[in-house]
Formats: sequence, structure tokens, C-alpha cells
Amino acid sequence: MWFNLLGMAVKTGAEVYKNRQETKKLESLAEKNHMAKMASGEINYQKAVMTNQNQGWKDELVLIIVVLPIVVLAWSVFSGDPQAKEKLDLFFQYFNNFPEFYKWLVLGIFGSIYGLKPGMDLFKKK
Repeated sequence: MWFNLLGMAVKTGAEVYKNRQETKKLESLAEKNHMAKMASGEINYQKAVMTNQNQGWKDELVLIIVVLPIVVLAWSVFSGDPQAKEKLDLFFQYFNNFPEFYKWLVLGIFGSIYGLKPGMDLFKKK
């Protein structure tokens, strides 16, 4: 009886392993075909773009940096702490004293992370 159960368990395990290997092979083949279609231009690079966008933690970091002054300002208004607003004003005054190239570098980084390149047309001189 135990040998029958053991034999059945081994058969089931072998079948599961075989199915997993076949699944991996089919997934690899499907991805290869998908990449070939992207390279030939039959389909867009949307999947590759979405994968890159979903793996980035930089977006969240930049969002926190952008939102932090707004949070501090809101806290100063609602808490009644005038020093918080003064410190925020001082921060932006100091930031304004940075060299021009650094400000444009920060703007470029934010723009590339969030894809704001079309908005840069507003700053071009006509």
C-alpha cells in the first residue's frame, strides 16, 4: 500500500516538474516571438516601457521631494507655526541662489523621470 502511494506521489511530482519545464519553455518562446515582433515594428514597445516604468523607485523619491515643500507649507498654515513658513521661504531663497545650470539640471531630471519633455516647449525662446 505504501509503495503504491509512494509510486503515485513520484509520478505526480514528475508530472508537475515536466509541466513546469514545459511552461517555462513556452513562456520563453512567447517572449522571444514578442521581442521579434517589437524589433520588426509589428507591435509597439509598450510592454518594455511599462516594465521599465513599474520597476523604478526614483519616481516615488522625486514625488516625495516635490511634495515635501507643499506639506511643510500646509503644516505651517494649519498648525499656526509661522517659523515653518519662514524656513520654507528661506529654503526657496537659498535654492534660487544656486547656479543656473544646477536648476536646469534638477528640472531636466524631474522632466526625464516624469516624461515632461513636451512641457519644455514653454520655456524655449521664440
